[in-house]
Amino acid sequence: MKKIPVRSAVLLRTGPGLLGIVALMSLFSTASLWAGGGKQATSTSNRLYIYNWTYYTPPSIIEKFEKEYGVTVIYDEFASNEDMYAKIQAGGSGYDIIFPSGDYVSIMSRQGMFEKIDRSKLSNLKNIDPLVLQKATYDPVMEYSVPYYWGAAGVAVNIAKVPNFEKNWSIFSRQDLQGRMTMLDDMREVMGDALVHLGYSVNTKNPAEIEAAKNLINQEWKPNLVKFDAEAFGKGYANGDFWVVQGYAEVVYEEIADNEQLRRDTVFFIPSQGGPAYIDSMCILKGSKNIDLAHKFIDFIHRPEIYAEFADYFGFPATANIPARQYQKVTPYYRTEDLAATELKDDLGAALDLYNNAWFNSIRIGD
Repeated sequence: MKKIPVRSAVLLRTGPGLLGIVALMSLFSTASLWAGGGKQATSTSNRLYIYNWTYYTPPSIIEKFEKEYGVTVIYDEFASNEDMYAKIQAGGSGYDIIFPSGDYVSIMSRQGMFEKIDRSKLSNLKNIDPLVLQKATYDPVMEYSVPYYWGAAGVAVNIAKVPNFEKNWSIFSRQDLQGRMTMLDDMREVMGDALVHLGYSVNTKNPAEIEAAKNLINQEWKPNLVKFDAEAFGKGYANGDFWVVQGYAEVVYEEIADNEQLRRDTVFFIPSQGGPAYIDSMCILKGSKNIDLAHKFIDFIHRPEIYAEFADYFGFPATANIPARQYQKVTPYYRTEDLAATELKDDLGAALDLYNNAWFNSIRIGD
């Protein structure tokens, strides 16, 4: 996130344990106190309340926005879409902007929880990659949401230990790597990988296809895994316990930041077959007291130089903002093009029970 890194936070959503986590959290503890520190806002019109994933916006960007507009940002954090949704639904918010993933944009907009986006207030929407909007089938015309980041989990491989491999999900079927691999402890991610490998959609509601994915995982992948791990896979990879891990690039590279040799020996890829992806978006909550300021923040984020600063801070490609790519100074861990075949995880409704039954009553049994 990447955020403590973002997706590491998303991991703890489903569950990041990274180097420097305490320092990063301290940064945002400080950020959250800005409202009561050096800047004494005298009215709510001078305050913007943001509810975002655990560390997902660099402090430098918050500071620049505050300085330019003479306001104070109060930044609160959540670790999962479910936690965020429950808090908002209970009325304990007062937030202006939140950052839900696509499936929750769909759920919450349907329930009337968002203000409509006033496109006349946003001059930088032209910078958003049309491919991201094409993927955002839940709100392709940005009626209630503006894309913040489009990303996906992939596979990190230590090529000093595994010099030959195919860049697809079949790597987890390799018996010669038994005891040296992990996959995420995340139902939709792992089952989505298996479904894609079999030629199906990550959002299928077909019981036979879900059964086939369950069997692939149980019979070919799971026997080769040390465990399903959404918290310590980066550390395990960094200390050499694991040679192949499914996870988020920023988590892995954060853990190996001080190991130059391992960084050179690490290849991260998103299979060309595709897999599950996510788009986190900026949405204005119904009843926001600072709708104009919220629009200013959204537009600020999509200034090319600001978006490039965000992406560089976390090692991201500038997936949602095309002109920002020209401003990037850091080589990202993967390319925007690598996401082309990925598929967003949709809200499955009642069909989610099919996945729950496969995952909790079969795949995760005995671990």
